[in-house]
Amino acid sequence: MSTEKYTPRLADKYKKEVVPALMKKFAYKTVMQAPRLTKVCINRGVNGAVADKKLIDVAIDELTTVTGQKAVATMSKKDISNFKLRKNMPIGAKVTLRGVNMYEFLDRLVSVSLPRVRDFKGINDKSFDGRGNYTLGVTEQIIFPEIDIDKVNKITGLDITFVTTANTNEEAFELLKELGMPFKNVKK
Repeated sequence: MSTEKYTPRLADKYKKEVVPALMKKFAYKTVMQAPRLTKVCINRGVNGAVADKKLIDVAIDELTTVTGQKAVATMSKKDISNFKLRKNMPIGAKVTLRGVNMYEFLDRLVSVSLPRVRDFKGINDKSFDGRGNYTLGVTEQIIFPEIDIDKVNKITGLDITFVTTANTNEEAFELLKELGMPFKNVKK
């Protein structure tokens, strides 16, 4: 039996290829200055959750299946009478990935799920928030191979946010590009 600890393919790639490339491009003095991915947050609002509580369970199950980590329900923060919404009602689902799960999910997203999007030409490179974080909107949850299309009763989208230690959009863009994110209009 081997005592070697498992490290994801992208974690190895980050240490061996991404950090040296970022150090060269931005002239960092130490490897600790190189930006890194800290977490991936996947969030999903559920339309009609006020009327049908089972939709939340379906959303949680789908997110758990896709990420390999238990998702939790998100609760409403205040009452909104026009939507028949009360405070602390479940209205969505979320999961935060770190470490091994984060790298595994990113690897599957880049190599398997995104190429399954219809008419895929790359992801938008304008969705940075100014502080080095990137948010990607996915319109259909069926791009993930873990989800059985026959059991899906409603096609919904989800938001995936990549949180990095980068200080600028340019640093975060280079980090995600080196990790394999297929941005539009990028010369290899």
